Amino acid sequence: MAVYDDRVCTLGEGPLWHPERRQFFWFDILGQRLLSREEDNPLEWRFDRIASAAGWVDRDRLLVATETDLSVLDLRDGALSHVVDLEADRPDNRCNDGRADRQGGFWIGTMGRAGQKKQGSIYRYYRGELRKLYSGISTTNAMCFTADGGTAHFSDTSEGKVWRVALDKDGWPDGAPELYLDLSGQSLRPDGAMIDSEGAFCVACWGAAAVIRFDAAGHELNRIAVAGSQSSCPAFGGADMRDLLVTTATEKMSDPGPDEGLTYLVRADVPGLAEPQVLL
Repeated sequence: MAVYDDRVCTLGEGPLWHPERRQFFWFDILGQRLLSREEDNPLEWRFDRIASAAGWVDRDRLLVATETDLSVLDLRDGALSHVVDLEADRPDNRCNDGRADRQGGFWIGTMGRAGQKKQGSIYRYYRGELRKLYSGISTTNAMCFTADGGTAHFSDTSEGKVWRVALDKDGWPDGAPELYLDLSGQSLRPDGAMIDSEGAFCVACWGAAAVIRFDAAGHELNRIAVAGSQSSCPAFGGADMRDLLVTTATEKMSDPGPDEGLTYLVRADVPGLAEPQVLL
């Protein structure tokens, strides 16, 4: 494990490996900024509102979820172009976790700004349509997809539970979600997640200082430790897809130590999967 970036994030989240740029991106949600690096050079894009998750559109553009909309960010000049409203009429809510699916859609969750119970929802944007999929979720997280695009996962971090649901050929849910993991009895809080090339569900657990791998039956396989205790989200990248970037956070810490809120890089034993392109 190594520190990949030493800029402290209040709420590091939404890491993404851009396969064309061969570059990691991640958000500091409460800091209202997108971060990246080009070798030794730190990069930063600042926003006038909260932004939390992204999918890559092409080499120079990302679809970015903000607290009021989905917008396209041009990485060359930082310009944001509005695509569609996202709970713009809910000032008490904000965006949270999100990720592109294998069909080219983009899933995004919302939640109460103050963590209000059951106030969040999950949406999917696909080829110009934004559709609400689920509601009544307190802390939307862990959106990730199997290699064949046939199954989606999502969590409610505050409940310690993860669900999965079958998807049709266009990536829309096909049937009701089923409970996949109930980690509440272990006091684990499943945050951001990815599926690796062996089909394992790799989830950063808030407060556990680790990314934990589970097989398809829900059995724990192993833990990948990071120094920041509030581990929030992983992303696979690098030439062999074995570089695992993990964000952390200092949110609600009265006296965070020197390891908290940093962004870490771990060499994973099992490679990840390529990040899908978002189709606008």
